Amino acid sequence: MWPRREFLAALRGEIPTRLESDSLGSMPIPAEAYWGIHTARALENFPITRRAIYNYPYLVIALARVKQAAARANRELGALSDTKADVIDRACEEIVAGALHQEFCVGAIQGGAGTSTNMNANEVIANRGLELLGRERGDYAYLHPIDDVNRSQSTNDVYPTAIKLAMVFGIQRLLDEHRQLRAAFAQKGREFASVLKIGRTQLQDAVPMTLGQEFSGFATTLAEDDDRLSEVIPWLNEINMGATAIGTGITADPRYAEAVRRHLVEVTGIEMETAPDLIEATSDAGIFMTASATLKRAAVKLSKICNDLRLLSSGPQAGLGEIVLPARQAGSSIMPGKVNPVIPEVVNQVAFSVIGADATVTAAAEAGQLQLNAFEPVIASSILQSLAWMTNACYTLRVNCIEGITANTERLAMQVETSVGVVTALTPYIGYQAAASLAHTALTSNASIRDLVVEAGLMEAEQVDRVLSPERLSGMVPLTGALTLPVQLPPDELT
Repeated sequence: MWPRREFLAALRGEIPTRLESDSLGSMPIPAEAYWGIHTARALENFPITRRAIYNYPYLVIALARVKQAAARANRELGALSDTKADVIDRACEEIVAGALHQEFCVGAIQGGAGTSTNMNANEVIANRGLELLGRERGDYAYLHPIDDVNRSQSTNDVYPTAIKLAMVFGIQRLLDEHRQLRAAFAQKGREFASVLKIGRTQLQDAVPMTLGQEFSGFATTLAEDDDRLSEVIPWLNEINMGATAIGTGITADPRYAEAVRRHLVEVTGIEMETAPDLIEATSDAGIFMTASATLKRAAVKLSKICNDLRLLSSGPQAGLGEIVLPARQAGSSIMPGKVNPVIPEVVNQVAFSVIGADATVTAAAEAGQLQLNAFEPVIASSILQSLAWMTNACYTLRVNCIEGITANTERLAMQVETSVGVVTALTPYIGYQAAASLAHTALTSNASIRDLVVEAGLMEAEQVDRVLSPERLSGMVPLTGALTLPVQLPPDELT
């Protein structure tokens, strides 16, 4: 049963319940639920979206790791008994392994700066710990969600630390798919290395290049975003654990901040450091704007590549038709045989969503007041959703599109042969005026540039073939990949 429906059924007495209390009173809680009264109040208060935090598994795992590190630190400092620390540790390890994720059921969008999320985690861990102790769920006298699981902590240091850690997990996963996509483009660059085509500027014919250069360029632009995304991770690894409510560390042992940092590094394998100013770190959301903007940059550039793929594959008869994308589905309910570029289109839409999410993150970061930003839940859900969608977009673009692209070599060869852009390569040898005249003739007659040059007696056929060879037209020296510039040589000195 969906948790909110389960909660409402408990209120109506339709299912077995247990009674839990907080400072506001008592409520019936589904007997089988691992969450408790604080989670129940959130289910009642925030019926905003059905996207619960369990839809963001990296956040659930990150919360468990933070609670695990806190329990170890508290045991080390004598603030928590070995028995309690052990069952908290064990419960967290189970959650990291995938257990109980559905119990993290509060809505991702919530008031309270993430308090409901933190309490949801405290209650699930406490109730699983009670089971490990042989006790009933809700028997908090033996293991308490706040006094024990939340010992030395506040939502205001747990939540930002957890969402940063979740973002690191998400970026690492995105980078893996992003790099595989880059490799797929690079492979197509090698496959199409000798396929000549006409380049375009402002959607008008320009000078020749190879299809391989075009795809290699796609790979290079993705590599740049790999670097930028990687650079964000160290900034996300600055945490404010030990800050508690506003950064003063109230209720925590002075040694706790360093101890919990060390244990968090141990359980995650990720190097982290405590912010030098915990008051600043608790209120500032600048790193989230940086992470979101960097993700938007990668999304926009990937979307531009998808725009190019749609243009290059347009047609197939009345468009550019230079490449053929894998046919993934029937393209029309009325036009037989139509096939649409659905994979690039869906990636475009992911980019649009990421762009919108970045605007949300920016507004939320600006709206913070005094010692805390209350809007980190929408920041977290926006960025974590963008990371997940971008990761999936990179995968489907690679597997369902890029790896199956083929070149329309006959069409490309015809376009190169008749393109006036080819004349540019001949200007160092026949002069601009003669080249311009040939271009005019080619445009009006649709004749081959090579044939026109030879017929005019301006160059020998073999000389034209050397100048118009793929390596010369594309400006690449095959063995080194170095760029070459055209040189002023008379036709009889061509090499």
